[in-house]
Amino acid sequence: MKEDAIKTIIDYHLNKWDDIALNSLPIRIETEMADPTQDKKEEWRIWFPIDSRVNDFEIEEFENQLGHKLPNDYKTFLKHKHFYELQISEVSFCRHPVNIWKASLSEMIFEDYPTEFLIEKGYVPFARWSDWGLLCFDSNRNKENLNYPIVLWDHETEDQINDEYEDFYSFLTEIDIEDKKNIS
Repeated sequence: MKEDAIKTIIDYHLNKWDDIALNSLPIRIETEMADPTQDKKEEWRIWFPIDSRVNDFEIEEFENQLGHKLPNDYKTFLKHKHFYELQISEVSFCRHPVNIWKASLSEMIFEDYPTEFLIEKGYVPFARWSDWGLLCFDSNRNKENLNYPIVLWDHETEDQINDEYEDFYSFLTEIDIEDKKNIS
């Protein structure tokens, strides 16, 4: 049931992105996700979400690189769709393009901010909160079931984190509700 709810939320917001024609970027788009009918000379490239090709072996490889296991609900998220942009409420998820998703996530985790403030302390970034912080899994807690709380790390107060959500599933459902309230 949780898996279906996660997939439904992702699909709803990716479809919304497509419906309002915000699915274009001035970057190279992976061939499998690119609009085949678009004029190749246009600077802004249209992309479409596609079914994820992420498998358990790739996730395990990535977890070994991180030195931390990922929550099962987040693995469901990774294995559902590939996308370039996914915005829900104030949250912008890390790009998840086909073929290069690990590089994209690695960049956010290991290169965006000094690792001593985040990954070295057990905080695994996976999304941006508005324009002032990163949402992270707090891998220091709930290790037995990998149901890590979601914390907010503010780049202006590097030594502080704030608890925001109980786990990835509650986080996703709450921001979905918040986003839908703001539309009405």
